[in-house]
Amino acid sequence: MSARILLVDDEPSLVRTISYALRREGFDVDTATDGVSALDAALEPDIDLVLLDLSLPQLDGIEVCRRLRAERNVPVIMLTARDSERELLEGLDVGADDYLTKPCSAAELVARVRAQLRRRELDRADYRSRREIGDLTIDFDEDRVEIGGERVSLTPSEYKILRLLAGEPGKVFSRRRITEHLWESSHVGDEHTCQVHISSLRKKIEDDPSQPRRLITERGRGYKLVAAD
Repeated sequence: MSARILLVDDEPSLVRTISYALRREGFDVDTATDGVSALDAALEPDIDLVLLDLSLPQLDGIEVCRRLRAERNVPVIMLTARDSERELLEGLDVGADDYLTKPCSAAELVARVRAQLRRRELDRADYRSRREIGDLTIDFDEDRVEIGGERVSLTPSEYKILRLLAGEPGKVFSRRRITEHLWESSHVGDEHTCQVHISSLRKKIEDDPSQPRRLITERGRGYKLVAAD
């Protein structure tokens, strides 16, 4: 069965171009042109990935992503014509898994979509076990994370990082290693993306993100996951 992509953008020419490129690669494509209809469509369980423009009428892409993350863990790739790093980082901070700056090549867009879908399949197929690190519990069969018995909701990228670190508690993973794991490639871009996801993950698994006890920074080396003191 083909993956179903929701493309959200209010530029008709861009919607036509991207829809054509995706359908040519065998994907099913649904479209939405405003934030309200986009959110309704993205909540449907048969949507496998969302391509989401930042600038939308009614609800902007940041708010759509924030509300979507409260309900579903579907991969989200932000589309933006803006050069503002703050807005791009804000998109990642609310749960987007990747971003593309418009205009982008059809080949790059399709490659990013395939990478996110491949990550999702690997997440479902890999690590069939349960791991406990102090009061942090990860059930890989259920993709469920708990702290002290309370469930924690993570984005796909946050979960992927946590899963990597939990595979070898106490081992330091460099930013580059984490970024390569996220993109599933040795050819990675800005490692600052890793820091954004780490910061977001800490907000969810730490009592005080400014004084982390589980997700520890080793200055100049990277990050490690340990049992909270």
